[in-house]
Amino acid sequence: MCGRYVSVSSPTILAERFHVEEVRTGPTEANYNVTPRAEVPAVADSRGHRVLDLVRWGLVPSWAKSLAVGDRMINARAETVMTNNAYKRPFERRRCIVPADGFYEWQRIEGRKVRQPWFIRRRDGEPIAFAGLWSIWHDPAVGDDAPRIRSCAIITTEPNELLREIHNRMPVILSESVWDTWLDAENHDVQSLAQLLVPSPADELERWPITTRVNKPDQNGPELLERAPVDSL
Repeated sequence: MCGRYVSVSSPTILAERFHVEEVRTGPTEANYNVTPRAEVPAVADSRGHRVLDLVRWGLVPSWAKSLAVGDRMINARAETVMTNNAYKRPFERRRCIVPADGFYEWQRIEGRKVRQPWFIRRRDGEPIAFAGLWSIWHDPAVGDDAPRIRSCAIITTEPNELLREIHNRMPVILSESVWDTWLDAENHDVQSLAQLLVPSPADELERWPITTRVNKPDQNGPELLERAPVDSL
């Protein structure tokens, strides 16, 4: 799964990187420990042009009775996005890119109670394009006057060679060559879209071990990315 990640690139940088035509958010603070429920940047199609906006991490289906449903839906499995009731309609009509500057995974090590955290990013340092889904929800208890809340989930798949010994899942990372296809809201060919949900080439990523400071959601800063010996726990 992908349960924590890094988002430090400014909206200006993200707009340039992802060829965004409209930025709907102001300046954002660097976040080295993005957690579920956070407001995160997302890139999506809006009536034929590409926009960047903030959405809540943890997809809340339109039919949900409570916002809390999103707490269980931060990740969508690539194998079931076409059949899962929460994800199949967003997969057909509401796909997005969730930019990240890297992400964390935790490795179980025999003989230790505490898992070893790792940081993973692109080798070239460019923002990553996570494959995402988004939805719009309003509180049915309030009615039509309730504010519309946009939320998202990150799609995960089997790990590549770099991640396999660390975790049994990894986020789907989209190459630039398929961004147009993925974001095209008029593209409803779910069979072809599903073929994009594969592990990224291992040689495009790099990883290093970090300390367990990242385990605490209230820890946030560039020091979380400092390299640490695997045997330092």
